[in-house]
Amino acid sequence: MRIEGSWLKDGEGRTLLLRGVNLGGSSKVPKQPDGATHRAENFFEHRAVSFVGRPFPLAEADEHFSRLREWGFTFIRFLVTWEAIEHAGPGQYDQAYLDYLCAVIEKAGQYGIHLFIDPHQDVWSRFSGGDGAPGWTLEAVGFDLTSFKETGAAITHQTHGDPYPWLIWPTNANRLAAATMFTLFFAGNDFAPETRIEGEPIQDYLQRHYIAAIQQLARRLRNMPHVIGYDTMNEPLRGWIGIEDLTQAKVLLAKGQIFSPWQAILLGAGFPQEVEIWQMGLKPRRIGRQWLNLGRVSAWREGSGCIWRRNSVWDIDSSGTPTLLRPDHFARVNDRPVQFSQDYYRPFANRFAKAIREVHPEAIIFVESVLQKDLLQWGPDDAEGIVYAPHWYDGLTLAFKKFRRLMAFDNLTGKIVWFPSAIRRSFASQLKFFKQQARDHLGGAPVHLGEMGIPFDVDGGRAYRTGDFSLQEKALDRSLRAVEDNLMNVTIWNYTADNDNTRGDQWNGEDFSVFSRDQQKDQADINSGGRGLRALLRPYPKATAGEPTRLSFEMNRRILRYEFRHDPRVKAPTEVFVPRFQYPNGYEVQLSDGRWESDSARKILRYWHTLDRDSHAIRISPG
Repeated sequence: MRIEGSWLKDGEGRTLLLRGVNLGGSSKVPKQPDGATHRAENFFEHRAVSFVGRPFPLAEADEHFSRLREWGFTFIRFLVTWEAIEHAGPGQYDQAYLDYLCAVIEKAGQYGIHLFIDPHQDVWSRFSGGDGAPGWTLEAVGFDLTSFKETGAAITHQTHGDPYPWLIWPTNANRLAAATMFTLFFAGNDFAPETRIEGEPIQDYLQRHYIAAIQQLARRLRNMPHVIGYDTMNEPLRGWIGIEDLTQAKVLLAKGQIFSPWQAILLGAGFPQEVEIWQMGLKPRRIGRQWLNLGRVSAWREGSGCIWRRNSVWDIDSSGTPTLLRPDHFARVNDRPVQFSQDYYRPFANRFAKAIREVHPEAIIFVESVLQKDLLQWGPDDAEGIVYAPHWYDGLTLAFKKFRRLMAFDNLTGKIVWFPSAIRRSFASQLKFFKQQARDHLGGAPVHLGEMGIPFDVDGGRAYRTGDFSLQEKALDRSLRAVEDNLMNVTIWNYTADNDNTRGDQWNGEDFSVFSRDQQKDQADINSGGRGLRALLRPYPKATAGEPTRLSFEMNRRILRYEFRHDPRVKAPTEVFVPRFQYPNGYEVQLSDGRWESDSARKILRYWHTLDRDSHAIRISPG
């Protein structure tokens, strides 16, 4: 697989449209002891854990890879975490886990599945409400993990208990623990110059360990041709980088306790604060106030103290009153305004790419954006061979776990969109924006939608009681049509082998998996356990002898329409995946020209176009 212009190509020069899944949702948490986020026991014993068995035990690999191949999901975004590799301490790599990963990934290749590695994180770490970084990274800068609940430094499922509020975990991005760690990781040299570990600047220390951990895996995978590359980092956050005024609370998701960075710093230092309480809705609203940390607990270990006080952001005056000295501390360097994507993420991504290619020279590097208004500019001096890998979700369905056929949210305009035709245009436009970004700012790099999916527990999990997944099918179909309208590659979020109807993907109440053991009624049926399969299992052009120009699939009528312009240099046929699930009694094919044949074993339609016309069309319908 290689990059050619804005497309990914195979060895025959054919254009690839990649379909697959993120594998898997529970890879965020340890296998031993069971790290599912609703389990509080042993939570703080973070060095003695094992991720061997994530995404599934090796003994189950044949079952799951057979199913993914049957479903046409032959491209995987394979989740690993920094914690899984280096949980025991700095430079202490879990060789048993790396051995296990190699065995699982090698097995994927035996099923004709390609993949790229996703070093996954959400809001830094399990101990700050997400997943990713080892616990020792927080301890290294002075944090006391056990005090985060009392100080408001993070809200975790493990310490909050049930019910864990839906979508509360993203608010950790604005709390002390995650915001501090991301600021240090990306920009510690500028904003925390007094913070060093064994003489090494904290930014260099954290980035060095992160990259070295992923290098450990890359060294083992470099000779597996089906491993095509590495994501730099899942959904990187800016922390407080670029914040103009630390006293102002500006948050992306207004839900639960909302406070300013200055309040977060004070709470962590043991100063009680009255904070606002917000309720999420079409128009979020403030519903009250609450005092936090009345016990005056410190988020910092004894003898450490607040890292931001040590870096002269604030101090305590002679009367014992905390004083903010530099409200714009994170906004400027040498009087120059900073931009997260350009000034900090881009140098990190280049450093990551260089290090990975030292051990895996042919690796493709997947880069992510952060905010629409903080565009990443990738120039000729930056690493070559990149793919732009943004994420996108149907915002209204995601936020409220309700599917509304007539209403949706436009992430670009921030407005509600009404009626199906307008919603389809809106969704297509939102994904088209990513392709425009790639053309205008990333040198025309290919676009791969790294995440897109729906919560399957809509309407309070009613489908689990009735067996009727029609709402989920409609929601998923609506999103996948937008992918097809943009001729875009996608890895759906997600496939979790140990998903169940009670705890979903085993992490923070999320339940996005397209497979669940609780829906698996017949183990002899490879499709059993699948969710929303009428929408999920779609025919699509895997490899095209030219450039795709139009693609659509009508779920209810099961009709595929595909058009492309041929490339006279390509001699191999166009291949279309035709799922047996959609066409159990066979299918009919209508062509603009040329001839076709069916490879039933591989569920592939091969099409040879003629040369007397530039454009070609294929229509597939039930037989």
